[in-house]
Amino acid sequence: MRIGVPKEIKPLEGRVALTPEAAGELTRAGHEVALQAGAGEQSGYPDSAYRAHGVAILPDAAALYRRAQLVVKVKEPITPEYELLRSDHILFSYLHLAAAPELARVLKEKKLTAIAFETVEVAGRLPLLAPMSEIAGRLAVQVGAHLLHAPQGGRGLMLGGLPGTERGRVLVLGAGEAGGAAVAAAAALGAEVTVFARSRDSLARMRALGANVTALYSSYGALREAVEAADLLIGAVLIPGARAPQLVSRDMVRSMRPGTVIVDISVDQGGCIETTRATDYRAPTYLEEGVIHFAVTNMPGAVPRTSSQALSGAIAPFVRRLAEPDWEEDAALRAGVNLRGGRIVHPAVAATLAGG
Repeated sequence: MRIGVPKEIKPLEGRVALTPEAAGELTRAGHEVALQAGAGEQSGYPDSAYRAHGVAILPDAAALYRRAQLVVKVKEPITPEYELLRSDHILFSYLHLAAAPELARVLKEKKLTAIAFETVEVAGRLPLLAPMSEIAGRLAVQVGAHLLHAPQGGRGLMLGGLPGTERGRVLVLGAGEAGGAAVAAAAALGAEVTVFARSRDSLARMRALGANVTALYSSYGALREAVEAADLLIGAVLIPGARAPQLVSRDMVRSMRPGTVIVDISVDQGGCIETTRATDYRAPTYLEEGVIHFAVTNMPGAVPRTSSQALSGAIAPFVRRLAEPDWEEDAALRAGVNLRGGRIVHPAVAATLAGG
């Protein structure tokens, strides 16, 4: 199999899908691996590190896509990459098509096979989404704490407080990988944390993180009250393959105090807060209803070294399986297929795009 790893071109995205060591495992298994020049540099991996593992370095994206059969990248293709895609490509990356109907249309027209990291499923879990979700959850608290500082327009408080002061109040929607990581990080800072989740097991797991964590079933009244009281609201709701449900209305956001902060991790899937609109790291925040919003669609791109190592380690076994002729016998990879031959085949993605 000819495997290609292109350079990410989303604004300020420094991650690379495979580290030199992971790429080397593929070359030693007899596959041809090519890297677009400079693809690993922002993660601290120069081209020379890949060459040492037998990886070919190609000068540009056109050459990379022309050579590759299996394209392994981090983020979904964006407009300049559309013309490089072919019907015989297998595309393996994050896609988040429920919130990207235009990309879905392009991939249908290309008639390629597109497998989304976020829908590869093993025993009910999403192993390729988990590491980036955990990073995003931790970053949400770090970013939110910074945006609460007065020079950033925030309320001017420390989340954890200190003796003689009030603690900041953090509200987290969802207790999956991202939400759980956010709760743990906020609790460790000493904030008063409230988390809403759907299952009792999730609530018990969140409550066990500390005496400063309150874990609740979601109801309209409780949610509205918690949103109004929050200094930092973190949205971390996920329905695999589908658009995120909007749990927080504009009216609820309007009830928050000026200088409070919203970080919507669910923005990749459309966002779980009505006032969310996608941003990138060139202009990551905006003010809506007096509340600072942070809705960057590639949050882990801020820490490319950490993110690339975590992502490469997770996807490498699946890339090796994909490079085998009988990969479709793998149930996890079959679950990850979003498009094939011009058709959307993932049920949740298809239902979401058909509805809107």
